[in-house]
This record gives sequence, structure tokens and C-alpha cells, in this order.
Amino acid sequence: MKEFEVKTRFVFDGVFKVKALNRQQAEELVLKHCGLVIGGDIHSSLSGEDIDWDFSVHPEKQIRSIKQISNKKAI
Repeated sequence: MKEFEVKTRFVFDGVFKVKALNRQQAEELVLKHCGLVIGGDIHSSLSGEDIDWDFSVHPEKQIRSIKQISNKKAI
């Protein structure tokens, strides 16, 4: 068996709805206060009154590259 390194990207597309004074502040709030971790949830440190979101739970999978790294037999 050959061994390969498959670089993969998972893309979650969605929308954050945030209350802000202007476009720049909206961007800053989402960049600073919103996130996602594998095995967790989309989260925010902003108040539930100030933020809402709508994201699919199934990401798009993208294969970025495939590189053979070994010719040895897998154990």
C-alpha cells in the first residue's frame, strides 16, 4: 500500500446578523467575537440580542492537493 497526504479544506458558508453602528464595526465584531471549532458549535461572546447566525451543519469539502509520501507497506 502507498501512503498519501491529502490536503483538505472544509468550508462552512453562512450569515452572521449583527447589530452595529456601521459596516466596519460589524466586521470587527464578527472577526473578534464569533467562531467555530470542530466538535463544537458556532459561538459568539456577544449578547444573543446583538447577534444571530444561520450556517449549514454540512460543509463543502475541497481537496487541495494529493502527494505520495511513502511506498512502504502499511501495517
